[in-house]
Amino acid sequence: MKQNQLKTLTLLFIFFSGIQSMDAQEIYKNPKMTVQKRVEDLLKRMTLKEKIMQLNQYTEGENDNPNNIEKSVNQLSPEVGSLIFSSSDPVFRNKIQKKAIEESRLGIPILFAFDVIHGYKTIYPIPLGQAASWNLELARKASEIAAKESRLGGIEWTFSPMIDVAYDPRWGRVSEGYGEDVYTNALFGAATVLGYQGTNPYDSLHVAACLKHYIGYSRSEGGRDYVYTDISDQAIWETYMPPYIASINAGAATIMSSFNNINGIPSTANVHWLNDVLREQLGFNGLIVSDWYGIDQLKNQGVAKDDKEAAYKAFIAGTDVDMVDNLYGKNLEELVKEKKISTASIDKAVRRILKLKFELGLFDKPFVNVLPNEKRFLLPEDIKVAEKYAEESMVLLKNKDNVLPLTHVKNIALIGPFAKDNDHVMGSWRAFGKTKDVLPLYDGMLKEFEGKANFEYIRGCDFEGDDRSEFDAAYTIALKSDVVVLYLGEKAWWSGENASRSTLSLPSIQEELVKNLAKAGKKIVLVLTSGRPVELHRIEPLVDAIVAIWQPGTAGSMPLSGILSGRINPSGKLPITFPHSTGQIPIYYNYRQSARPYQGHYQDIPAEPLYKFTHGLSYTTYEYGDIKLSKQTINKSEKLTATITVRNTGSKDGLETVHWFIQDVVATISRPVKELKHFDKQLIKAGETVTFTFEIDPTVSLAYPNEKGKKILESGDFNLLVGDKKVHFELN
Repeated sequence: MKQNQLKTLTLLFIFFSGIQSMDAQEIYKNPKMTVQKRVEDLLKRMTLKEKIMQLNQYTEGENDNPNNIEKSVNQLSPEVGSLIFSSSDPVFRNKIQKKAIEESRLGIPILFAFDVIHGYKTIYPIPLGQAASWNLELARKASEIAAKESRLGGIEWTFSPMIDVAYDPRWGRVSEGYGEDVYTNALFGAATVLGYQGTNPYDSLHVAACLKHYIGYSRSEGGRDYVYTDISDQAIWETYMPPYIASINAGAATIMSSFNNINGIPSTANVHWLNDVLREQLGFNGLIVSDWYGIDQLKNQGVAKDDKEAAYKAFIAGTDVDMVDNLYGKNLEELVKEKKISTASIDKAVRRILKLKFELGLFDKPFVNVLPNEKRFLLPEDIKVAEKYAEESMVLLKNKDNVLPLTHVKNIALIGPFAKDNDHVMGSWRAFGKTKDVLPLYDGMLKEFEGKANFEYIRGCDFEGDDRSEFDAAYTIALKSDVVVLYLGEKAWWSGENASRSTLSLPSIQEELVKNLAKAGKKIVLVLTSGRPVELHRIEPLVDAIVAIWQPGTAGSMPLSGILSGRINPSGKLPITFPHSTGQIPIYYNYRQSARPYQGHYQDIPAEPLYKFTHGLSYTTYEYGDIKLSKQTINKSEKLTATITVRNTGSKDGLETVHWFIQDVVATISRPVKELKHFDKQLIKAGETVTFTFEIDPTVSLAYPNEKGKKILESGDFNLLVGDKKVHFELN
C-alpha cells in the first residue's frame, strides 16, 4: 500500500512538474500573457550573445534576383535583431523571417525597418511641402496610408518623422522636415506619429515611428551635413526640443540619435542629452537607435580612439541599437567581460527591442500576407489623399495682374525640363515609388484643358549644363502663345541627405532660359519644383506668376493643372522663408530682437526676404476683422480666448489658414520678435464669414524655457498678432 501511494505521488509530481515546466517554456510564446511577462520570460532564457545580437541592425533586400535572394537568406544570421529591408517583396521578407524563427535557438522574429519618409509606394509631397498645407488631418491620413503600405510590404518600423527645425535652407535635409517654425514641426511631428502608429499603436496596418535626428542636427555650420554644431542649452530647449516633447507625448515608439557633434560631444555618445534629458527628465522609455554608421563615426569625430571605445561610449550614453556598423556585435561581449558594461544595462536595452517586437505582434503573427500589388499599393482612395495633399501644399507666390487662373487662354506654350518629368517630382527618399506611377505635369495639363486650349511643347533646356540649342525654338513657340507655362526647379537629389548647397539659385541655364523667353513679351507662369526655398531674385521680375509645388510626389500633376485652370483655389502658405538671395541666410521669421533694428543689415541686398514665412496667395480675397479678447488682463491660472472674423470677399470658395503669433514685449531672456502659437485652416465660401478662435493657456503659449528646460512664466505685456492685426493684453 505504501509502495502504491509512493508510486502515485511520484507520478503526480512528475505530471505537475511537467505542466509547470511546459508553462514556463511557453510564457513568452503565450499571447494571453502580458507583454511585460513575455519580455521578462524570454530575457531570462537568452544568452549574452543572443542579447547582443538583438541590439544589432543589418541591411538586406537590395536585389530581386531569386538566386541572389536565396543566397542572401542563407548568409543572414537568424539571430539579428533588426534589418533595414530595401525590398517590397513579402515572399523574400517571409523567407528571412522563417529562417529567424526556425533557426534561432529561441525563435525570436526579426524587426524589419526602412526609411518611409513621405510614402511607401504612394508618394506624398516632401515633408517641407506637407507643412505648406497647414493641414494636420492630411498629415495623419498620409502617414496612416504609408504605414498600411509598409506593413503590406513587410516593414514594421519607419525612420520618420524628421522634426529638425531648420533655419538654413542650404542644408539639404530641410526637405525632410516641416520648416523653420518650432510649433509647426511639433504639431506635424505629432500628427505623423499618430498616423503611423494609430490610436491602437501596433495593429497589423500600423508601424512604429522614429523621431529624428536627436538633436540639433539641422543647425550644422553653414548648412553642411554631418558637421559640428554649437547651440546653447537654452536654444536647444526653446527651438529643437519642443517637437520631440510633442511627438513623445503622441506616443512615438523610437528615437534616432543624430550624426552631429553638439557642443563638443556627438549626440550618439552624449550622456547628457540621451540619458539625463531624454530618459530621465523627459521620461522617454522607448528605443533609441543610432543613425547609419553613427557609432563608427565617433572615431572620425575625435571622441573614440577605436571601435571598442566607440561602442562603449555609444552604449553607456543610451544608444540601444547599432545601425549597420556592427560595433556592438564585435565589442559588447568583451566590454561586459571587462565589467565596463553591466549585464543589467544590456538587459535594459534588450527589453526595449523585445517589447517593441511583442507590441508589433511579431511573435504571434511573424509573417506578412502575400497579396497582389493592386490590393496593396496605389489604391484609388489613397491616390485621392495624395492629390489632396499635393493640392493644399502648393503655394501661389506671385500673381501679377491676376494672370492666373488661365480661364480664357487659347494657346499655351509648355516649356522646361520638368514639364514631362516623372522622376524628380517625387523628391528624395521616395521609398519604393516608381516613375511609371507618376503622371507628368505635361500630361495633366492636356487632360485639364482638353478642348479648351491648344498646346505647344519644347523642353527648352536640360536641368543643368550649357546646351542652348533649343532656346530659339522655345522663343518661337512663346511668341505664338498667349501664355508660357515654364517648368523649372531642382532635381530630386539636389536636396535630401548629403545635398548641402552653397547657393540656392537655379542652374544658370535655367535662369538664361527665363531671360530668353521674357524677350517674347508674353505672360510667363513659373512652376517651381524644389526641395527647399530657391533664390529667385534675378528671374522673379521677369515672370508674372509663380507656383511653388515643392516635390509633390506621385499625384501632383492634376492638382497643379487644377490650380492653373482655376478648378482649384490655391491655399498653401510657406512654412519657411524664401530669402532674397543666399547671402541673406540665416533669415527666418522668429529672430531675436536686435540692438539696433534700423541698422546692422547687409548693405548690398534688401533687409527683407523675397517671400516671408506664411506667405501664400489665393484666387479670392479675405477681409480680416479686428482681434477680440475675452479679457484684457489675465492671471497665470486663467485662459484667454481670442477670436477674429474672416470674410471671403471674393467670388471663389477658399481654404484659409489663420496664423496666430505671440509677441512677448519684455522678458528676462529676450524673446523672438514673434512666435507662432496656433494655426487653423477652414473653408470659407464666397461671401461668407467664419470666426477663428485661439484659446491662450499662459503655461503653454506664454511660457518659455531656461537653459535647463524649466519653464519660465513672467508677468508682463504681450501682443497677439494675426496678419496685419494686433492687440495688446497683460499677464499678472
